[in-house]
Amino acid sequence: MEFRVLQYFLAVVREESITRAAEVLHITQPTLSRQLAQLEEELGVNLFSREKRKIALTNEGVLLRRRAEEIIELIDKTERELLEEEALIDGVVSFGCGELASVQVLSDFIKSFHQKYPRVRYDLYTANADQIKDRMDRGLTDIGLLLEPVNIEKYDYIRLNVKERWVVLMPPDDELAKKDYVTAEDLKNLPMIITRRTSLRNELASWFGDYFKSLNIVFSHSMSTNAAIMVRNGLGYALVIEGAIPFWDKSKICYKPLYPEITATTVLAWKRQQPFSLATTEFIRHVKCLLGINK
Repeated sequence: MEFRVLQYFLAVVREESITRAAEVLHITQPTLSRQLAQLEEELGVNLFSREKRKIALTNEGVLLRRRAEEIIELIDKTERELLEEEALIDGVVSFGCGELASVQVLSDFIKSFHQKYPRVRYDLYTANADQIKDRMDRGLTDIGLLLEPVNIEKYDYIRLNVKERWVVLMPPDDELAKKDYVTAEDLKNLPMIITRRTSLRNELASWFGDYFKSLNIVFSHSMSTNAAIMVRNGLGYALVIEGAIPFWDKSKICYKPLYPEITATTVLAWKRQQPFSLATTEFIRHVKCLLGINK
Protein backbone atom coordinates (compact mmCIF):
# COMPACT_ATOMS: atom_id res chain seq x y z
CA MET A 1 0.00 0.00 0.00
CA GLU A 2 1.63 3.23 -1.15
CA PHE A 3 1.33 6.57 0.61
CA ARG A 4 0.49 8.22 -2.71
CA VAL A 5 -2.44 5.85 -3.29
CA LEU A 6 -3.80 6.58 0.20
CA GLN A 7 -3.79 10.27 -0.74
CA TYR A 8 -5.70 9.41 -3.91
CA PHE A 9 -8.22 7.41 -1.88
CA LEU A 10 -8.81 10.29 0.56
CA ALA A 11 -9.26 12.74 -2.30
CA VAL A 12 -12.06 10.60 -3.73
CA VAL A 13 -13.64 10.39 -0.26
CA ARG A 14 -13.56 14.18 0.08
CA GLU A 15 -14.88 14.90 -3.41
CA GLU A 16 -17.33 11.96 -3.46
CA SER A 17 -16.49 11.68 -7.14
CA ILE A 18 -13.63 10.07 -9.04
CA THR A 19 -13.91 12.67 -11.79
CA ARG A 20 -13.65 15.66 -9.44
CA ALA A 21 -10.89 13.98 -7.43
CA ALA A 22 -8.89 13.39 -10.61
CA GLU A 23 -9.16 17.09 -11.44
CA VAL A 24 -7.96 18.07 -7.96
CA LEU A 25 -5.07 15.61 -8.16
CA HIS A 26 -4.16 16.68 -11.72
CA ILE A 27 -4.28 13.13 -13.05
CA THR A 28 -6.61 11.47 -15.54
CA GLN A 29 -9.84 9.81 -14.42
CA PRO A 30 -8.85 6.39 -15.90
CA THR A 31 -5.53 6.52 -14.03
CA LEU A 32 -7.29 7.27 -10.74
CA SER A 33 -9.88 4.54 -11.29
CA ARG A 34 -7.12 2.05 -12.03
CA GLN A 35 -5.21 3.00 -8.86
CA LEU A 36 -8.36 2.53 -6.74
CA ALA A 37 -9.16 -0.82 -8.34
CA GLN A 38 -5.62 -2.02 -7.65
CA LEU A 39 -5.94 -0.86 -4.01
CA GLU A 40 -9.19 -2.81 -3.58
CA GLU A 41 -7.58 -5.86 -5.20
CA GLU A 42 -4.54 -5.59 -2.95
CA LEU A 43 -6.69 -5.35 0.19
CA GLY A 44 -9.23 -7.93 -0.99
CA VAL A 45 -12.25 -5.76 -0.08
CA ASN A 46 -14.62 -3.29 -1.71
CA LEU A 47 -13.98 0.20 -0.47
CA PHE A 48 -16.81 1.99 -2.28
CA SER A 49 -20.49 1.35 -2.90
CA ARG A 50 -21.05 3.13 -6.17
CA GLU A 51 -24.44 4.88 -6.11
CA LYS A 52 -26.04 6.86 -8.91
CA ARG A 53 -25.05 10.38 -7.87
CA LYS A 54 -22.04 9.87 -5.63
CA ILE A 55 -19.54 7.36 -4.29
CA ALA A 56 -20.17 6.15 -0.75
CA LEU A 57 -17.85 4.16 1.49
CA THR A 58 -18.39 0.60 2.58
CA ASN A 59 -17.65 -0.37 6.19
CA GLU A 60 -14.16 -1.40 5.04
CA GLY A 61 -13.79 1.94 3.27
CA VAL A 62 -14.71 3.82 6.45
CA LEU A 63 -12.04 1.91 8.37
CA LEU A 64 -9.41 2.63 5.71
CA ARG A 65 -10.33 6.32 5.67
CA ARG A 66 -9.80 6.54 9.43
CA ARG A 67 -6.45 4.73 9.25
CA ALA A 68 -5.31 6.67 6.16
CA GLU A 69 -6.04 9.99 7.86
CA GLU A 70 -4.06 8.84 10.91
CA ILE A 71 -1.12 7.76 8.73
CA ILE A 72 -1.00 11.03 6.79
CA GLU A 73 -1.29 13.07 9.99
CA LEU A 74 1.57 11.09 11.51
CA ILE A 75 3.77 11.60 8.43
CA ASP A 76 3.03 15.34 8.40
CA LYS A 77 3.84 15.57 12.12
CA THR A 78 7.10 13.67 11.63
CA GLU A 79 8.15 15.97 8.76
CA ARG A 80 7.43 19.05 10.90
CA GLU A 81 9.41 17.63 13.81
CA LEU A 82 12.38 16.86 11.56
CA LEU A 83 12.34 20.42 10.22
CA GLU A 84 12.10 21.79 13.76
CA GLU A 85 15.01 19.55 14.82
CA GLU A 86 17.13 20.96 11.99
CA ALA A 87 16.28 24.50 13.02
CA LEU A 88 17.36 23.73 16.60
CA ILE A 89 20.96 22.98 15.59
CA ASP A 90 23.09 25.83 16.89
CA GLY A 91 26.69 26.56 17.80
CA VAL A 92 29.65 28.08 15.97
CA VAL A 93 31.44 26.85 12.85
CA SER A 94 34.93 28.38 12.63
CA PHE A 95 36.73 28.94 9.34
CA GLY A 96 40.21 30.04 8.36
CA CYS A 97 41.00 31.47 4.93
CA GLY A 98 43.17 33.89 3.03
CA GLU A 99 42.11 36.67 0.67
CA LEU A 100 41.06 34.28 -2.09
CA ALA A 101 38.58 34.19 -4.95
CA SER A 102 37.26 30.90 -3.56
CA VAL A 103 35.97 32.75 -0.49
CA GLN A 104 32.98 33.54 -2.71
CA VAL A 105 32.27 29.81 -3.01
CA LEU A 106 32.66 29.41 0.74
CA SER A 107 30.18 32.24 1.31
CA ASP A 108 27.69 30.50 -1.00
CA PHE A 109 28.03 27.31 1.08
CA ILE A 110 27.50 29.28 4.29
CA LYS A 111 24.48 31.14 2.88
CA SER A 112 22.58 27.99 1.92
CA PHE A 113 23.57 26.30 5.20
CA HIS A 114 22.40 29.32 7.22
CA GLN A 115 19.01 29.19 5.50
CA LYS A 116 18.67 25.61 6.72
CA TYR A 117 20.15 26.16 10.19
CA PRO A 118 19.48 29.81 11.13
CA ARG A 119 20.70 29.41 14.73
CA VAL A 120 24.26 28.55 13.72
CA ARG A 121 26.88 31.33 13.92
CA TYR A 122 30.24 31.62 12.18
CA ASP A 123 33.78 32.73 13.01
CA LEU A 124 36.11 33.71 10.16
CA TYR A 125 39.86 33.95 10.80
CA THR A 126 41.96 35.46 8.01
CA ALA A 127 45.57 34.31 7.61
CA ASN A 128 47.82 32.31 5.30
CA ALA A 129 47.52 28.53 4.91
CA ASP A 130 50.39 27.70 7.28
CA GLN A 131 48.86 29.76 10.09
CA ILE A 132 45.41 28.31 9.48
CA LYS A 133 46.76 24.73 9.54
CA ASP A 134 48.43 25.45 12.88
CA ARG A 135 45.10 26.61 14.29
CA MET A 136 43.34 23.55 12.86
CA ASP A 137 45.95 21.27 14.46
CA ARG A 138 45.37 22.98 17.82
CA GLY A 139 41.58 22.67 17.49
CA LEU A 140 41.05 26.44 17.24
CA THR A 141 39.69 26.39 13.68
CA ASP A 142 37.33 23.75 12.30
CA ILE A 143 37.61 24.19 8.54
CA GLY A 144 40.34 25.80 6.46
CA LEU A 145 40.21 27.22 2.95
CA LEU A 146 43.83 26.61 1.96
CA LEU A 147 45.77 27.85 -1.05
CA GLU A 148 47.82 25.13 -2.72
CA PRO A 149 50.54 23.92 -2.76
CA VAL A 150 49.99 22.86 0.85
CA ASN A 151 50.62 19.64 2.77
CA ILE A 152 47.20 18.14 3.52
CA GLU A 153 48.14 14.54 4.35
CA LYS A 154 46.57 14.86 7.82
CA TYR A 155 43.32 16.30 6.50
CA ASP A 156 40.17 15.36 4.66
CA TYR A 157 39.48 17.89 1.94
CA ILE A 158 37.51 18.97 -1.11
CA ARG A 159 39.36 20.67 -3.94
CA LEU A 160 37.33 23.62 -5.22
CA ASN A 161 36.93 24.36 -8.90
CA VAL A 162 38.19 27.94 -8.66
CA LYS A 163 41.27 29.37 -10.39
CA GLU A 164 43.35 31.61 -8.11
CA ARG A 165 45.50 33.91 -10.25
CA TRP A 166 48.79 35.58 -9.33
CA VAL A 167 49.05 39.30 -10.14
CA VAL A 168 51.42 42.18 -9.41
CA LEU A 169 50.29 45.32 -7.56
CA MET A 170 51.44 48.82 -8.50
CA PRO A 171 50.28 52.45 -8.21
CA PRO A 172 47.72 53.44 -10.90
CA ASP A 173 50.15 55.98 -12.43
CA ASP A 174 53.05 53.50 -12.70
CA GLU A 175 54.52 52.67 -16.12
CA LEU A 176 53.70 48.98 -15.62
CA ALA A 177 50.02 49.93 -15.24
CA LYS A 178 49.96 50.69 -18.96
CA LYS A 179 50.77 47.08 -19.82
CA ASP A 180 48.27 44.26 -20.41
CA TYR A 181 50.46 41.89 -18.41
CA VAL A 182 53.81 41.84 -16.62
CA THR A 183 56.76 39.50 -17.23
CA ALA A 184 59.65 38.41 -15.03
CA GLU A 185 61.97 40.61 -17.06
CA ASP A 186 59.76 43.64 -16.30
CA LEU A 187 60.26 43.03 -12.57
CA LYS A 188 63.86 41.85 -12.40
CA ASN A 189 65.34 45.18 -11.24
CA LEU A 190 62.42 46.47 -9.20
CA PRO A 191 61.89 46.36 -5.39
CA MET A 192 59.62 43.40 -4.73
CA ILE A 193 57.17 42.49 -1.99
CA ILE A 194 56.47 38.74 -2.01
CA THR A 195 54.76 36.11 0.12
CA ARG A 196 56.50 34.70 3.18
CA ARG A 197 55.11 31.16 2.60
CA THR A 198 57.99 28.92 1.46
CA SER A 199 55.86 26.74 -0.84
CA LEU A 200 54.50 29.80 -2.64
CA ARG A 201 57.95 31.38 -2.88
CA ASN A 202 59.10 28.23 -4.64
CA GLU A 203 56.28 28.68 -7.17
CA LEU A 204 57.37 32.26 -7.79
CA ALA A 205 61.04 31.28 -7.99
CA SER A 206 60.15 28.84 -10.74
CA TRP A 207 58.29 31.59 -12.60
CA PHE A 208 61.14 34.11 -12.29
CA GLY A 209 63.73 31.55 -13.34
CA ASP A 210 67.31 32.87 -13.24
CA TYR A 211 66.07 36.34 -12.29
CA PHE A 212 65.00 35.14 -8.84
CA LYS A 213 68.55 34.79 -7.49
CA SER A 214 69.22 38.50 -7.87
CA LEU A 215 65.69 39.71 -7.12
CA ASN A 216 65.48 42.80 -4.88
CA ILE A 217 63.04 41.59 -2.19
CA VAL A 218 62.37 44.42 0.26
CA PHE A 219 59.31 43.01 2.05
CA SER A 220 57.69 39.69 2.88
CA HIS A 221 53.94 39.57 3.45
CA SER A 222 51.21 37.13 4.42
CA MET A 223 48.16 39.20 3.44
CA SER A 224 47.66 41.00 0.15
CA THR A 225 45.89 43.98 1.75
CA ASN A 226 48.94 44.84 3.85
CA ALA A 227 51.17 44.38 0.80
CA ALA A 228 48.95 46.85 -1.09
CA ILE A 229 49.49 49.49 1.59
CA MET A 230 53.24 49.17 1.10
CA VAL A 231 52.78 49.47 -2.67
CA ARG A 232 50.71 52.65 -2.25
CA ASN A 233 53.54 54.17 -0.24
CA GLY A 234 56.07 53.45 -2.96
CA LEU A 235 57.93 50.67 -1.16
CA GLY A 236 57.78 48.12 -3.96
CA TYR A 237 55.71 45.97 -6.30
CA ALA A 238 53.75 43.17 -4.64
CA LEU A 239 53.09 39.71 -6.02
CA VAL A 240 49.79 38.48 -4.61
CA ILE A 241 46.83 36.23 -5.35
CA GLU A 242 44.12 38.24 -7.10
CA GLY A 243 41.48 37.16 -4.55
CA ALA A 244 39.73 40.20 -3.08
CA ILE A 245 41.51 42.79 -5.24
CA PRO A 246 38.48 43.36 -7.57
CA PHE A 247 36.67 44.83 -4.52
CA TRP A 248 39.39 47.42 -3.86
CA ASP A 249 39.44 51.09 -4.90
CA LYS A 250 40.95 51.06 -8.41
CA SER A 251 41.91 54.73 -8.10
CA LYS A 252 44.37 53.81 -5.35
CA ILE A 253 45.84 50.50 -6.49
CA CYS A 254 46.31 48.81 -9.83
CA TYR A 255 47.06 45.18 -10.65
CA LYS A 256 48.18 43.30 -13.74
CA PRO A 257 48.32 39.57 -14.43
CA LEU A 258 51.64 37.81 -14.82
CA TYR A 259 52.80 36.30 -18.08
CA PRO A 260 53.21 33.41 -18.39
CA GLU A 261 50.15 33.09 -16.17
CA ILE A 262 50.52 31.47 -12.74
CA THR A 263 47.41 30.00 -11.15
CA ALA A 264 46.70 27.92 -8.07
CA THR A 265 43.84 25.94 -6.58
CA THR A 266 42.32 25.84 -3.11
CA VAL A 267 41.06 23.07 -0.87
CA LEU A 268 38.38 23.13 1.80
CA ALA A 269 40.01 20.99 4.49
CA TRP A 270 39.35 19.71 8.01
CA LYS A 271 41.38 17.58 10.40
CA ARG A 272 40.95 13.85 9.79
CA GLN A 273 39.26 11.93 12.67
CA GLN A 274 38.73 15.15 14.57
CA PRO A 275 35.63 15.26 16.81
CA PHE A 276 33.54 18.22 15.64
CA SER A 277 30.43 19.91 16.95
CA LEU A 278 27.09 18.91 15.41
CA ALA A 279 26.98 22.23 13.53
CA THR A 280 30.41 21.67 11.94
CA THR A 281 29.61 18.04 11.11
CA GLU A 282 26.37 19.10 9.44
CA PHE A 283 28.16 21.87 7.52
CA ILE A 284 30.66 19.38 6.06
CA ARG A 285 27.80 17.05 5.15
CA HIS A 286 25.93 19.99 3.60
CA VAL A 287 28.88 20.95 1.38
CA LYS A 288 29.36 17.34 0.25
CA CYS A 289 25.69 17.14 -0.63
CA LEU A 290 25.85 20.37 -2.65
CA LEU A 291 28.85 19.06 -4.58
CA GLY A 292 27.42 15.58 -5.09
CA ILE A 293 30.02 13.88 -2.90
CA ASN A 294 28.60 10.78 -1.21
CA LYS A 295 31.46 9.69 1.04
